[in-house]
Amino acid sequence: MRSTFTGVSGLSSTPDVAVVIDVMRAFTVTAWAFRRGAERIVFAETLDEALELKARNPGWLAFQDGPVVPGFDLANSPARLRSLDVAGRTVVQKTTAGTVGALSVAGARLLLCASFVVAEATAAVLRQERPDSVTFVVTGDGGRADEDLACAQYIAERVADDTVAPDPFVERARNSGAAARLAEGVRLGWEGVDPEDVPLCLEADTFPFAMAAALEDGHLVLRQVSGDPAVFGPLG
Repeated sequence: MRSTFTGVSGLSSTPDVAVVIDVMRAFTVTAWAFRRGAERIVFAETLDEALELKARNPGWLAFQDGPVVPGFDLANSPARLRSLDVAGRTVVQKTTAGTVGALSVAGARLLLCASFVVAEATAAVLRQERPDSVTFVVTGDGGRADEDLACAQYIAERVADDTVAPDPFVERARNSGAAARLAEGVRLGWEGVDPEDVPLCLEADTFPFAMAAALEDGHLVLRQVSGDPAVFGPLG
C-alpha cells in the first residue's frame, strides 16, 4: 500500500481511499460518542448549519470546538462527553479541522476518520480492503500537526505490520503543539477544555471499531464499522 500524507491544501483531487486524521480532538470525540452509543455523526460545514440541523431534528445533539457556543451541547471535549447521554442519538459536528478535512474528500470511495483510539481498527479495515494507495489527510495546524501526522504514520505502519507498537507515535503527539495548547487552556481555564482531554486523546487502540463516512441525503455522515476482518466486508 502506497501512503501519501498531506494537508487539505495539498489535495489536488479527491482520492479513492482517504483517512482523515484529527487526534485533538474531533475524531477522539466521535469515537467516544460511538463508544457511548451514538447512532451517527453528521458533519456540518458551518456553525449555523449545525444549529439548523439540530433545530429541524428534535433529539439531535450538536458539537463544536473552541469556546462554548449557545445552542451547542458540547465543545468538542472527549472527557466531558463521558457525562453526556448520546445513546441512540444523532450528533451534528462542526470543527475547524477534522470536519473540514472530511468534507474536503467527501467523494472518496472509502473515507475513514481516525485518531489514536481507533488506529488499529482503522488499519484493520485497510488491511481488509487492500487498496493500492491511501491518502492520509492531516487536518491540524493547516496540515502540519505532528500529532495527526504521527497517528497517520502509525496507522500506515500497522497496515503492513500489526506488531508495530504505538508508543513512539503517541509520544510525538504528547509533545505536540496541540497538546501544549490544550494544557495551556486548562491552566488558563478556557471553556470547553478538560484536564483529561489530552490523556484521552493519547490512548491508542482503545476501541474495536473504525469510523467510515459517506454521503447520505446530501450530508456527510460518519458511522462506526467493525475493524475485525472476520466481520468487516468491503465498502466498495
